[in-house]
Formats: sequence, structure tokens, C-alpha cells
Amino acid sequence: MTITQRDRDLGTAYAMKPAHTRTELTSVARGTPMGELLRRYWHPVGLVGDATDTPKKVRALGEDLVLFRDKHGRAGLLHARCCHRGTTLYYGKVEEDGIRCCYHGWKFDTEGHCLEQPCEPDGGQFKDKVRQPWYPVEERYGLIFAYMGPAEKRPVLPAYECLEKMDDSEMVEADDSSIGGGGPAVIPCNWLQHFENVVDPYHVPVLHGSFSGPQFTNMMASIPEVKFEKSPRGVLVRSERQQDDGKVFYRVSEAALPTLRVVPNPRVAQFARVESIGWVLPIDDGSFRIYVAGRVKAPGDISRMRSKFNGKFWWDMTEQEHQQFPGDYEAQVGQGEVTVHSEEHFGQSDRGILLIRRMLSDQLDALAAGRDPIGVSFDAGAPPVEFEAGNYIREG
Repeated sequence: MTITQRDRDLGTAYAMKPAHTRTELTSVARGTPMGELLRRYWHPVGLVGDATDTPKKVRALGEDLVLFRDKHGRAGLLHARCCHRGTTLYYGKVEEDGIRCCYHGWKFDTEGHCLEQPCEPDGGQFKDKVRQPWYPVEERYGLIFAYMGPAEKRPVLPAYECLEKMDDSEMVEADDSSIGGGGPAVIPCNWLQHFENVVDPYHVPVLHGSFSGPQFTNMMASIPEVKFEKSPRGVLVRSERQQDDGKVFYRVSEAALPTLRVVPNPRVAQFARVESIGWVLPIDDGSFRIYVAGRVKAPGDISRMRSKFNGKFWWDMTEQEHQQFPGDYEAQVGQGEVTVHSEEHFGQSDRGILLIRRMLSDQLDALAAGRDPIGVSFDAGAPPVEFEAGNYIREG
């Protein structure tokens, strides 16, 4: 059979080259480049109320952990697998000064010290020689933060001006339901697919506007003029949209290391500094969730920011409606559990994506060279971090 020129020009998918993913940017396990970079920062692993005398399962950065609070009020975050015989401490019992394993009764305090070995002679003659793997935690903004990196490189937990300085009648509220993720609390795709979305303002008028119907305000409906630039912590996105009255709607967002979404309210409830911060927690390579802390005037204000599609919340929609009215969840999960980077084709509108990938790669290089990554501080007296992010209006 003779292959004609026409056959050769068909260009079918069979001619695609072998695919690959940039795992140095996506993999979060201990020992991987990105896993080690992420472990140099603090990450939220639960709400303050999640730490109780009932152990709670936590999975973060590919590690299975157990969160609890002893009777002295101290929160503890231990590896779930008991260092004795390997059963999970999820079935353990929280006591006055620690958690006791259900299998043989070994008891550990919030820093993993073994306090008792009841099956051993004299209550455990070698209990001081074993220690349950643990991570330090701190509580702030209604969230429990964990540091999962090398002990000698532990930075201070940052404070943020937008969550420290209250306007009239405001308070801080925390939320663990992945506000900003467009779907359920746990989202089944790689964390980077969402984090990159923070520096992609061009998807807003398409995905959240003309394609699925206006989900935000009309002020967000037009394609903006955008400038991207590096900040001391990440990548800034400056967007301008001309308004009918001749004024300019000026909006600033930031993707800040390690995984912060510094995104002002897309419904533009007010022209002011950013109201909340979201932390994208990589659960493992194939899933993430978002913790949010923000200034509110009434409890539940953060959850009221959640998008609706065709008048419904994501979980109330049929599969047909998900297909007809897709949002961030569908667009990002639709890339696959981990996207195939070798098959991307970038345009001018993707400058923010390229910039944030370059920034992350630079930080991997810094870490490999023995330097500290950007945005970490070891100064307990450092002032709160200030973000430029917000919604603003100005004369044209």
C-alpha cells in the first residue's frame, strides 16, 4: 500500500511524542525537590477545633498523620504509624498528657516522647530510647500550622497584616472547605494545577464569564490588561479593566510561597485591601485542599463567598450540569491527576504561569545550593507581612 501525501498530512494523535511531567515541580514526598522546598515552610493542617481528645486523620505532603489535643490543651501532630508495631494511632486514646496506642498501650506526648510501655518490665525500661515521629505545630488565625521540615531550619510562623489589622466590626474566621477550589473540600488533582491558576487572570472572563455564565460581578467580565512581576514572596498579577464611567478597576493578586492564594474577593464587595488568604495544602501528588482565613463581619461570611453554577452549589449539580457549567474544579481536575507538561502550548496570556514555574525552579536551585528559599524568616520580631493585593478603583 502506498502512503500518499494526504495521509501523511492527517497529523493524527498517533504521532504524538512520549509525554512527561515536570515531577520536580509536582511531587511533594519527602526527599523530592519540591517536597523538600515545601517542607521549609509552615502549612495549615486543620482548624483549631480539629485538635480534640478524639484523634483526627491528617494527610499532608504525602504523609499520614494524627492530630489531637491532650487534656492540658496542647495540640500534637504525630505520624499515624505507631513506632512499636505499626498500627495507626487513629484508634488511640487521648489521655491527660498524651495519646495511648490501642495495640499494646504505648503512650506518647505531643512531641513524640514515649511515656509508658505497659507490657514491658517496670513500665518500659527503654522508653527513653524510642520516639514517635512528630511535627511542631502552632495555632494562629483559627488554623493549626505544622512545620514538617528539618528542625535546624525551622522558620518563625509568619503573621500577615491583612489578618492582624481589623477594620470596624471585623474578626478573623477560618474555613477548611476549599473556598476558591470550585468543588469539594478535597480536590483530586495536583496542587500546582490550582496554584498556577492564581496567576491566570485570563481564565476569569472565559471560564467564569462567557462560558459558564457570570459567576462574579460584571466588573470582572471583560478581558483585562495584565502585568506580571516578581514580589519578595512570589508573583504579582496586576489587572486593569476600563469601566463605562471612564474609571479603571485595578485589581492585584499574588501567588506567594509556599502555596498562598492572596486573591481579593472576585465579587468586589468593596474597594479595599485583600480580605483573606488561602493556603493550598498538597495532600499528596494527586490531591489537595485549601484552608482560608479572612476578615469577616459575621460568622459564615467566608463560606458565603462560594461560587454557584446555574444557581446551584457544586455538589448539588448533575453530571450534565457540571459539563454545561464547568468551573475551576472541572478545568483543573480535567487536566488529569497530574498534568502532562510536555503537551502544553503556551501563548502570551500564559506569562504568569511561566513566571511562577521559573520562580519555583529558582527556589529549588537555591535549596540545592544550601540557601534558604524566599519568604522564610528566622526573626521572631519581624513585622507582619504586608500584601499589595486588593480591589481598587481609580481615575482613568
